[in-house]
Amino acid sequence: MTHSRRILLTMTIGLFICILDTTVMSIALPAMQSGLHTDLAHLSWALNIYTILFACLTIPLGRIADIYGRERLYLVGLSLFFLGSIASGLAPTVGFLIAGRALQSVGAAIVFPASMTIGIQSTSLAGRTQDIALLGVTQGLAAAFGPTIGGVLTQYFGWRTIFLINLPLALATLGLCLHLLDWHHTGGQHETLDIPVALTSMLAFFSLSLLLIKGNDWGWTSWRIIGLMGTCGLALALFLLIESHVAQPMMPLALFEDQQFNGAAIVTVAAGIFFVALMVILPSFFTKIQGATELQAALMITPASLMLFICSPISGFLLSKIGPRAVIATGCLAILSGYITLSLSNPAVYWQVSIALMLSGAGYGVIIGPVTVLAAGDFSGKLLTASQSVIGVFRQIGTSLAVAIFVSAPSANISTAKITVSHHAEQDVAALTIPAKAKRDTLKAVNHQLTTERVSAYQHSRNPAAHSRPLPSRSTTGTRAASTRTNQAPNSRPS
Repeated sequence: MTHSRRILLTMTIGLFICILDTTVMSIALPAMQSGLHTDLAHLSWALNIYTILFACLTIPLGRIADIYGRERLYLVGLSLFFLGSIASGLAPTVGFLIAGRALQSVGAAIVFPASMTIGIQSTSLAGRTQDIALLGVTQGLAAAFGPTIGGVLTQYFGWRTIFLINLPLALATLGLCLHLLDWHHTGGQHETLDIPVALTSMLAFFSLSLLLIKGNDWGWTSWRIIGLMGTCGLALALFLLIESHVAQPMMPLALFEDQQFNGAAIVTVAAGIFFVALMVILPSFFTKIQGATELQAALMITPASLMLFICSPISGFLLSKIGPRAVIATGCLAILSGYITLSLSNPAVYWQVSIALMLSGAGYGVIIGPVTVLAAGDFSGKLLTASQSVIGVFRQIGTSLAVAIFVSAPSANISTAKITVSHHAEQDVAALTIPAKAKRDTLKAVNHQLTTERVSAYQHSRNPAAHSRPLPSRSTTGTRAASTRTNQAPNSRPS
């Protein structure tokens, strides 16, 4: 194996663990909530902080890497990620976990663009297309296998191992970097970081990420969200104005004069929205609606991950045959077919859902390599670093949009439905001619079912013995009526 190939493979390890941690935690949230004795509202910030900081720090930290040397800053980023993984894995409280995740995210924001740039520049021009595609495929595989890896580790070794598993991989990468990389590179001569540009870019992407994540929770017309929209728009306008006049732009606007790069950015966001949405919302659907365990849910979405793994090498072969545009168009059609299949399938029949997952996974697998090639284009030096930083931000924006559109909105609808069900249950139970204690027990049972978010309809359909149970007494009539409404409210669509 050549020296450049060793460097490239080393960079894929760093990329893998950084992107893995964007999705690995989602399936373990119930176990983490129980282990840390906290509520989901606080715990969700351990998930959100990673996405938010990753998005707002990637561009300025990529620029700092250009100034002080990518290789040196890469080690700093990997060390921060290592320490953040330890803090997250050993966290005694949810506050400590959030701090650990924040440290992880700062490290990932350094490692991501540096990995891409070091990996690409280590390859020859002749093999550049295939090597860039490999880096892109690594990102796709990490995001796709995150929930599955998280489910398996949580089930058999505990939720803390989803963070501690990063430690041997990070140590191995550190050792390989010390051996393989050139430490004589000192970065750009006479280059500086424009502080106003950095601050405005961070403020713009922080505001955008936060409003996408919390829009449904806070309300899209609330003063907080409107304030974030105004802040984002103002900061972005200032950022672009300053960037167009500085001698050393942090995000060269020349990138957006390249139609190939613009197309890659759009496809990165769109593909991220539709693929991440399935990988995040379907495990919740399987656990909360169909009554599967977290491990079962993780395994049930594995067809998408497997198809991504299978189709990614195929896309690399097709790149040289039909070109990246045709390959990306094929992948987009496959994802669209997956969503059409999902909309027509019976969610209680798993093989129908699995076909939709396989189509979507195949489509994303076909897209992720070529779109990374298009994003890199013929750039070199600072333009290459900037292109990878910007694409990394767009990838996080796609993830945030997926959560905002496909996760937060249905969750808000379900929360509203729960309030309605609880209100009707109180009315129904109050009208019953039963003892006061029976009424209290009935409402307690209804509230318990709403809290656990389990819907019994699928469980009864899969458990014939449930139908042979004796009819309930009059004291449980209110519970049955309320339970029926609970089943109907969130069970209209899987997404």
